[in-house]
Amino acid sequence: MIRETKAAPFAELPADVAPAYPKPWPALIITRAEIESEIERLLDLDRRPGQRRASDVVHPSSLQTGLAVTPGLAISINVLRPGEEVELFRDNATRVEFVLRGMGSVAVGSAKLGLAKWSVSSMPSMLKRTYRNDGREPMAWLSYSNSALLQRLGNYYSDERTSIARPPRAERSDVEQRYVAKNAPDFAIAGDGARLRGYEFVTDIEVVENKPLVWPWSETSPHLAAENGDGKRNLLLLVNPATGRRQGTTHSFFAALSRIPAGVNRPVPPRGHKHSSFAVNYHFEGAGESVVDGEHYEWEAGDLMLSAPAWGEHAHGMKACGASVLTVQDHPFHMSIGSLIWQEEMDGPILTLGSEEGQSGYVGPRQIGD
Repeated sequence: MIRETKAAPFAELPADVAPAYPKPWPALIITRAEIESEIERLLDLDRRPGQRRASDVVHPSSLQTGLAVTPGLAISINVLRPGEEVELFRDNATRVEFVLRGMGSVAVGSAKLGLAKWSVSSMPSMLKRTYRNDGREPMAWLSYSNSALLQRLGNYYSDERTSIARPPRAERSDVEQRYVAKNAPDFAIAGDGARLRGYEFVTDIEVVENKPLVWPWSETSPHLAAENGDGKRNLLLLVNPATGRRQGTTHSFFAALSRIPAGVNRPVPPRGHKHSSFAVNYHFEGAGESVVDGEHYEWEAGDLMLSAPAWGEHAHGMKACGASVLTVQDHPFHMSIGSLIWQEEMDGPILTLGSEEGQSGYVGPRQIGD
C-alpha cells in the first residue's frame, strides 16, 4: 500500500524581517442617498407579519464568511413600517444601535426601551429582542454588531440555527454547590502574582449584570457643545457600567457622540493619529472631510464611513456648518486582549493603553484640553 504524502502544515517565518500580513481594508463611505434608497427598498418589500426587513452593509473587501464593514464589525440597516413588529432570535453577539428616523420600542429580555430619532442603545448577548414601530412613520435604525468577528472565529451562535430548548434552571445539587469558584483550589506560585487555580474559576464566573441601555438624544444632546466657547465638551462616551475599566457601550465597542458647533471652518490637521481599533462614523448633522492613509474623502449628513481602518492614520475636518457624529470603535475588545495600541502624534510614542500609562492631555481626537 502506497501512503499518500502531503505537505506539512507549516509556513517558515522570515529569519530577519517581520512577516507580511494582509493590509487593513481601506476607508469606505456609504452615502446618505445609498442608505435612504435601501431603506425605501426594504419598506417596499412584501413581508408577512413578523418577518424582518434588513440588509447588511458590506465592504468590497469583505469575504463570504462574516460579510462586514470591517473584519470586526457588521452593520445592518433595519426598518419597520408603522405598526409592524419583529422578534429576533437570541445570539451570542452584542450590539450598539442608532435610530435614523421614526420612533418605537424594543423589548430585550424583561426590559423595554423606548427608541426615538438619534437615540443610541446597547443590546447584550443571548436575549431575544422584539422591535415595534409605535409611530405613524417608518422606523429605521443601524445595528452595529460583533457577529462578523464571531463568524470569522467560527463561534457565532444563534437560536435560529438550532432546535435545542433551554430548560428551566433547577436548584443546584449538592455537588454543584460544592464545586464552585469560592471553594476551588487557589495557590500562589513563584511569589510574583502567578496563581494556580481550579477549573471552577473558568466555569463558575462572577456574574456582572449587563442590562440593555438607551441614551436618548434628548438627554445626551444638552451635554454636548452647542456654541463655540460654551465650555461644553465636543465628544462624550456612552458608557455601560457592566464593561468596567473598558469604558465600553458593549464589551466589544464603545460609542461616542460628538458635536462641533457651526461658525468656524476647521480644516483637516496636517497629520492624524492611529490606533489598533477601527472607527466607523455616522454623520447625522453637518459636513466635513477626512484624510485616511493619505486619501481624501468628503462627507455630509447621512453618510456612514469606515473612517479609521485598524492602525490607519486618520484626521478629520469640519465645514463651517459644523457636524454631529456617532463614532463606534472596538477599543474595549482590544483592551480586553491586550492589543490596544495608540499613537496620538506621528512622531510620538506608541502606547499600549491599559497596560502602561496612557495618553493624557487630550479631550478628543487631536484636541488638546484647555
